[in-house]
Amino acid sequence: MASAGKPNLDDGRRSTGSPKLKGRGCAFNHDLQKTNTAQNAENNSGSSSKRRLNVDSPSFTPSATPLNGSSGLKKPATISPKAANAAPFLPKAALSRSCPPSGSNAATPQTQPESSVPEWSVGEIQDFVPQGFDTSHVETIHGHGNGGLSTPSYDPFVSSTTPMGAPTAVGHQVQPNPYSHDPAAMGGAAYFGAQSAFQQPVQYHLYAPIGPHNQNILGYQRNVHDLFLPNSFREELQKKAAATLQTLPNSQLPAQIDYFHSLVPLDLSHQKNAAIFGYPSWVYKAQSSKDGNFYVLRRLEGFRLTNEKAIRSVQNWKRVSCGSVVAVHDAFTNRSFQDSSLIFVTDYHPLSKTLAEQHLTDGQGRYQGRHNAGHIPEQVLWSYVTQIANALKAIHSAGLAARVIEPSKVILTGKNRIRLNACGILDVVQFDSHRPLGEMQHQDLVSFGQLILTLGANSPSVTHSSTKAMEHFNRVYSAQLNNSVFWLLNGMQKDQERTIDIFISGISSQLISTFDSSLHLDDQLTSDISRELENARLVRLLTKLNFINERPEYEHDRQWSENGERYFLKLFRDYVFHQVDAQNAPVVDLGHVLTCLNKLDAGTDEKITLISRDEQSCFIVTYKELKKAVEASFQALLKPARRI
Repeated sequence: MASAGKPNLDDGRRSTGSPKLKGRGCAFNHDLQKTNTAQNAENNSGSSSKRRLNVDSPSFTPSATPLNGSSGLKKPATISPKAANAAPFLPKAALSRSCPPSGSNAATPQTQPESSVPEWSVGEIQDFVPQGFDTSHVETIHGHGNGGLSTPSYDPFVSSTTPMGAPTAVGHQVQPNPYSHDPAAMGGAAYFGAQSAFQQPVQYHLYAPIGPHNQNILGYQRNVHDLFLPNSFREELQKKAAATLQTLPNSQLPAQIDYFHSLVPLDLSHQKNAAIFGYPSWVYKAQSSKDGNFYVLRRLEGFRLTNEKAIRSVQNWKRVSCGSVVAVHDAFTNRSFQDSSLIFVTDYHPLSKTLAEQHLTDGQGRYQGRHNAGHIPEQVLWSYVTQIANALKAIHSAGLAARVIEPSKVILTGKNRIRLNACGILDVVQFDSHRPLGEMQHQDLVSFGQLILTLGANSPSVTHSSTKAMEHFNRVYSAQLNNSVFWLLNGMQKDQERTIDIFISGISSQLISTFDSSLHLDDQLTSDISRELENARLVRLLTKLNFINERPEYEHDRQWSENGERYFLKLFRDYVFHQVDAQNAPVVDLGHVLTCLNKLDAGTDEKITLISRDEQSCFIVTYKELKKAVEASFQALLKPARRI
């Protein structure tokens, strides 16, 4: 046999014997007859085959050893002449297999090789077995001799949740072989910390519509209110915020009253009125130095406290917690107004109006405001009745009496939302009167009826012409409302027991109607607020981008923000904010900015083209890849700094 550029080897050296492992699992071909025939044919091919490698040169093709021990099909395979002097290598596991020579079923007698060839003993070589690795597991997987595989093959695409150190079904622990081939690179998890893959965050940009839903539009139609807060509601909240933060510069009011400052008057009239409390009263808005909240200060001008127990009665009103009563927080005397004044501290409800300002007016213009030319709808009156009844229920249950139920002292804080105001003032001012509690509570019922009659008759002077007002009330409203008002006006009579609980039992049907309306309003507010749930998503995204872009240095790398995935983010910023039109004028398009940022926050698969400023580089990336880059770069900034 010849090779290019080599002299003929002495073939007689191989004919005197046979390999040591012939017939015992040798993977080479030992057909001498076929080998000699190939050699003679190659020697007769001429001298041209000695100079260069010929296409007729034999190629090295090892024959596969069958697992079942039977001889396979004959394959024309030869070996290189260099393999003649090579020592035979055979793994230990192959000793148990038998490989008879191809083309012959008879056993080939073994001959001793020449003494010049070293004889290798398999038993002298100690196999390397990793510490703690169970070899029986390998034998079970690969099989012994003719035995089949008793364990299913490993699937790299199916992850196992069983810990590597957990006991198996056969009662022993199977540990992974770190030196075996692992196509999925999952075996290294026991020795190396696995890198955390990019996880898509919770989809906060997806807004789930919360009822109630408008059924009067088609499926493809949308209203602006479906996406944002209603304009009326937004404007109302903004106006209330502006009224709360309003200040009065160059004011002649005291700079500070006790722990309150920034006083702003809330009275619409500058005329003194002492008809209700017996003292002229003024109302101010002020901010507390303790908690920073805003409160209402009601000042009784010229009041002198003669009994300290009188002002302590305010403590009982602090325990009244009702949605239809303005909460009372404190009461104290003060001389900041250059006189002896009594100050009551209550909750502040911005842009609130009294019922007198909302519904009543007279020829003298006492209650200036929006005048309702028509009558108050009966459903609105029932709403007022149920809310005042709720307030009196809470007050009477606490062993107190409202004593002040006047159109000018009941405030309207929202749409048909009223609260009793100025409660507890007469308990301090008229502390020495010692009126029975039951009598004052019955008087509350009478004042309650007079208030509803005044609103229904649209006349502030109902006390002077109650008969005429009652006739007008009967012609406009239903019999149930008439009977309820008439029952309240007779609250001082002794013919039957009259309490607020009995009155509530009589109007139970209207209470259910009002309660149902409040539930609908609650659903509507919940739906409106849900649209503003994640309105700060784009702000958070822009904050992360500004943390990453144009960072001068990070971990002693001045080009950190210009390398890798951070470079894409820089180009994306130019794509969003620094676009120009055909005339090279800046494109100031808020819609384009919001669209791009929303797609980035959602991580869509849409592709965009990013071009460098020198127009020498062009990248095509998806928003999903950009989002992954933002999260990875931002997390890199959050990791602890390396110590030098």
